[in-house]
Amino acid sequence: MKLVVVGLGQCGGRIADEFARLNGRARSRRGMTIITGCFAVNTDQADLSGLSSISNDHRHRILIGSRKTGGHGVGKINELGAEIAKEDADKIIDAIRTTKKFFETDAFLLIAGSAGGTGSGAISIITQHLKERYIDKPIWNLIVLPFEHEESTEERTVFNVATCIKSCYSVADAVFLVDNQRYVRKDSSIQTNMSKINSMIAEPFYNLLCAGEEKKSRYIGAKLLDAGDIIQTVVGWTVVGYGKTQAPLFKWPTEWKSDFRKKGVEIQKGIQAMDEAISELSLKCNPADSRRALYLVSGPAKEMNMDMVKEIGDYMRDIAPEAIIRNGDYPRERGLVDVTVLLSELSDVEKVRDYYLRSTDLIPEFKKRQEETEDKLKALEDVSKDIPSLL
Repeated sequence: MKLVVVGLGQCGGRIADEFARLNGRARSRRGMTIITGCFAVNTDQADLSGLSSISNDHRHRILIGSRKTGGHGVGKINELGAEIAKEDADKIIDAIRTTKKFFETDAFLLIAGSAGGTGSGAISIITQHLKERYIDKPIWNLIVLPFEHEESTEERTVFNVATCIKSCYSVADAVFLVDNQRYVRKDSSIQTNMSKINSMIAEPFYNLLCAGEEKKSRYIGAKLLDAGDIIQTVVGWTVVGYGKTQAPLFKWPTEWKSDFRKKGVEIQKGIQAMDEAISELSLKCNPADSRRALYLVSGPAKEMNMDMVKEIGDYMRDIAPEAIIRNGDYPRERGLVDVTVLLSELSDVEKVRDYYLRSTDLIPEFKKRQEETEDKLKALEDVSKDIPSLL
């Protein structure tokens, strides 16, 4: 499957940079292209300068709103981010459609952090413009939710998140939800944390995108998972999970080829990877609420067998009993067995409901504070009315 990836704002741009890096890995190691175009859009020039894998030209690193912001961002005001995106949407779309392999694209993936200003405000606007122009291609949003400390120290964060996810859900074909807090490593530095989190967000998409683009027959799975399967699975609220376990690089001794212990170890490795994928889902949710699901098993061809696939399939059926489940295998990896899981069309997402409720409570509070501020300023002005001005 091939994607056009657009990162909006600082968070979105850095994750898009990770997707550009994944594409470089796919091209160098597997001889395939999985990202037909990768773009970073921002109102802050410094953020765009901090990227490493996205092409360093004005068509791939797109600065918008420079007249209003001077190239220094919108200061977490997502209404301003949305306004700038409306004005410069044509500039972004023009850059996207000039990419060389654009018409090989299967879907768009737009990425943003929900708590900021530029990405939070712009992502739904650009999604809407793309949908109006490219009606035959799915447009997905990947929304990153803030850390707990960001929510507790700044109320504006909760309001930005609620307005962002509500707007995105109303226009996008699917919304991938990623909770930063689930990836945080508290003993690491901020820079290490951010870099690792961004890598972990992008990594589950690697084999998922590569499987359908494989050209070498020995690497094509017995049950191929292609773009059509993914497009039919990814709808509405969606979460993604990824798990892996080490597989031996050495060959089993001849007397072990039919040994029951080897068989048990092989099956157990698949279950361990599946366990990790479910426990590391990008957002806490109840898998039973999903109506569509997908899993891809990747590993050395000799490590994957029918019993393993059956056990993993039974596992998925148990946790998502009402879902339409699609699956595939990809005999590519060496030295490990990994499982990628998508749970989609979630009927209930507790975290989203919580943001909506908290934001609804905050709106009257914001209005009350604004009125109090205006009253105090007016009272101050009234006190000073008899004092002459030097102007």
